[in-house]
Amino acid sequence: MARQRLGQHFLQDLHWREEIARAIRVSPHSTAPLPRDDQHCWIEVGSGHGEMTAHLLSTGSLVYAVEIDSSLIASLHRLAQKFPNLNVVSGDILNADIAAIAAGRRIRIYGNLPYYITSPILHHLFTFAEQIDEIHIVIQTEVAHRLVAQPGGRDYGYLSVFTQFYSRPEFVFEIPRDAFAPPPEVTSALVTLRLPGERAKLSLSDETRFLDFVKLCFSKKRKTLVNNLRTLAKRDRVREALASLSLRPDARAEQLTASQLAALHSHLPAGLDFAS
Repeated sequence: MARQRLGQHFLQDLHWREEIARAIRVSPHSTAPLPRDDQHCWIEVGSGHGEMTAHLLSTGSLVYAVEIDSSLIASLHRLAQKFPNLNVVSGDILNADIAAIAAGRRIRIYGNLPYYITSPILHHLFTFAEQIDEIHIVIQTEVAHRLVAQPGGRDYGYLSVFTQFYSRPEFVFEIPRDAFAPPPEVTSALVTLRLPGERAKLSLSDETRFLDFVKLCFSKKRKTLVNNLRTLAKRDRVREALASLSLRPDARAEQLTASQLAALHSHLPAGLDFAS
């Protein structure tokens, strides 16, 4: 039985399980299935009853099934008796040391994420970005559009820049409500995040400070950057920085790419001066 407080919606539809397996290359029917001698391990976020776990195990790779619901652990251990390449990890993914679990192996991640903590999970996973090559997640369609949104679109915001800073996101396909039990109130989507993202092209001395800067830029989406950054630098200083980058003085964060935001950040180091 699904626990509402954990945001559980189990992928019961066999057709959609196979569609996902094909898309993430763990089905023998994939256009280009992963090689049998692949040295990556899989970390599955929220394995549930093992709805997708068997597909991951079929590749022969090591699979670490991370599950917070203690009532589901027993069934996963029974599955592990059939598949020696399955390791069950009982606990919260938000507290998991992904690098330690993988023990030096490169990582691929799959997860059917609870909608209400999608962003915190992504923030946690990206702290291990150096070890991860791919992340495949089933999430709320609305959030999926935000991850892949481009500058100028209504869905583009901090989460878009944050995700694209670490990865190259792709909206793969939408999944109907009735594919899950119980059905969620909204549609879902499979999104693939391939690492690295824009950060590989940028030279940033302090990534945390840059992301805090991006968050400030989007703090009031309808406001201009001159207004949103007034706690960081004087208005004239921001206008000068925008002009040096050939950007309009009334530019908004939603119009700038991650690289443009990084360039603006380099012109406005934190603590340089403050608005009067």
